Amino acid sequence: MPIPATQFIWFNGKLVPWEKATVHVLSHALHYGSSVFEGVRAYETPRGVAIFRLRDHTRRLFDSAKIYRIHMPYSAEAVNDACRQVIAANSLKRGAYLRPIVFKGYGEIGVSPKNDPPTDVAVAAWEWGKYLASHEEEEAGVDVCISSWNRVAPNTLPALAKAAGNYLSSQLIAGEARRLGFAEGIGLAPDGTLSEGSGENLFLVKDGVLLARERGLEVRECAIPRELLYLADEAFFTGTAVEITAIRSVDRIQIGAGKAGPITESLQNAFYGLFSGKTADKWGWLDYVDMSAPRVAASG
Repeated sequence: MPIPATQFIWFNGKLVPWEKATVHVLSHALHYGSSVFEGVRAYETPRGVAIFRLRDHTRRLFDSAKIYRIHMPYSAEAVNDACRQVIAANSLKRGAYLRPIVFKGYGEIGVSPKNDPPTDVAVAAWEWGKYLASHEEEEAGVDVCISSWNRVAPNTLPALAKAAGNYLSSQLIAGEARRLGFAEGIGLAPDGTLSEGSGENLFLVKDGVLLARERGLEVRECAIPRELLYLADEAFFTGTAVEITAIRSVDRIQIGAGKAGPITESLQNAFYGLFSGKTADKWGWLDYVDMSAPRVAASG
């Protein structure tokens, strides 16, 4: 889907006009994938715009950079503040999708150059709707398939890092699914068990069992064979972009009643209730943005 341009992007410590946030074509990340990033959502709430789990996302961003030994020139709080700045500076009062990204920029060429290229850091924000399903489709759910592409082995690329290169696998999985007429694809792990969607976590409900202790549900963590997905009572994706989206069929096999089941709906209501005020934020997950805060002068 097209990216709706906003006015400013935070780039290396300054707010710059959207069209001027550019990089050199010989940047290390463009050639070797030396980039880590996050996807973060901010929501409109009765108290104003709030970023969902900002500190957790930023911590993972720093963890990803550490795994790949990418030097971070800014503190975690500076990145958090940059996220708030781009929302306020762009007057995104109805909420936003944020994309913080850290990458090795222009300097020396080579997979592992003697002198490390400088690290560039940017944060962009724009309004972004539903990723896989519209509001109307959330109840019905989406149709997905098992991809012919497996996820990489854990000792091949570190899956714990949210690195741009990992998403080459995701492109193969998602692209295959779209060509076959599905909304999304699910990749298998190297051992043939279920892994995840191209950009989402995957959850199954079977006989009332799910990873959701907080909702009073029995929790069970285990490797899941492919065929158990067909036999699930409910299945759904979670993630920053996808939020909570029901799966109604896999490989044209109907899951449960072929729509969002009661546990999926319960979790959707609890999640979206955080932003309507119906669910208490007892975890401190909402980081409110002061939209009236003084804005840093943009660099032209």
